[in-house]
Amino acid sequence: MTPLNNKWKNRDRKLKHFGAKSILPNMITILALSVGATAIRFAMEERWDAAVLAIVIAGVLDGMDGSVARLLKSTSRFGAELDSLSDVVAFGVAPGVLLYMWSIQALGGLGWVIALAFTICCALRLARYNSNLDVDDEPRKKAGFLTGLPAPVAAGLALLPVMAASEYGQGFYTNPEFVGLYSAAICFGMISKFPTYAFRTLMIRKDYLVYTLLLFGLFAASVTAYGWQMLIIAGLFYILSVPVSVYRFYALTKKA
Repeated sequence: MTPLNNKWKNRDRKLKHFGAKSILPNMITILALSVGATAIRFAMEERWDAAVLAIVIAGVLDGMDGSVARLLKSTSRFGAELDSLSDVVAFGVAPGVLLYMWSIQALGGLGWVIALAFTICCALRLARYNSNLDVDDEPRKKAGFLTGLPAPVAAGLALLPVMAASEYGQGFYTNPEFVGLYSAAICFGMISKFPTYAFRTLMIRKDYLVYTLLLFGLFAASVTAYGWQMLIIAGLFYILSVPVSVYRFYALTKKA
């Protein structure tokens, strides 16, 4: 047998077997997709709290799959594409359907247009992100920022009125006109070029590591104790961080 045939034989043998670490990140992505799609079912059954919780869990899983892939050194183009398709369903379709059925269907056709716009803007945001994966000289990326609102964050922010209604009852945040305008603003945030913080690029000094872990533990405990209240506070905190990130980026650019 020629060396060339041996080469292809060995290659075929390798392709027939995959290690667990190679498919674990993709399994987490599939789980996030399943949980996000289940949120649509909960919305159809008017189980609003369960639908919101499913999308939040999908966001946690979405943050895990990339981290696990980098940790196991099993990142792949297939995994990146699968992750994007999962994100469109979990953070584009599911929130759009949930918001429509919960409130903005009262706006008639306009409500459905907003729900569709949410899904479309999510897909456009992910497509732009994927197209810049290999672009190292993109100004925001070089400075450690993201461009626009990340899809999981945008989904969580869009659901703040639903969380507030569940926690505090009826209010201005349940008004269909307000929900429609607020959702449209989130749509714009996804496709905008506003620089936003990429928290995974933040550096923590060793002296502050213990305190950072303590704060995270207290936040996790508060979420289990107070539920929606803490998630609402976290969402409002992120909204307030956007103008800070814009100012910080342009200050760094000017200095450079």
